[in-house]
Amino acid sequence: MAVHPPHRPGASRSRLGSARPDPAAGPFPRQNRPCYTFNPRLEREKDDRACEHCRYYLTPRCPHLDEFLEDLEEGSED
Repeated sequence: MAVHPPHRPGASRSRLGSARPDPAAGPFPRQNRPCYTFNPRLEREKDDRACEHCRYYLTPRCPHLDEFLEDLEEGSED
């Protein structure tokens, strides 16, 4: 079992760039982000590198938290 070091806040932004993606181009990738760290509380079969299975998903340590919260707010307006 590989041990992943904790990510540095904002580490993925430096690799992905600071510009936000164009919404018309499709959703921002929710998988294989450089900051991904598997949540060990889940079954190993769920380790698909999806943000929903990341140890920091929807926590203050997630460097993409603002994006996820914006998505949730946009969905509640309907």
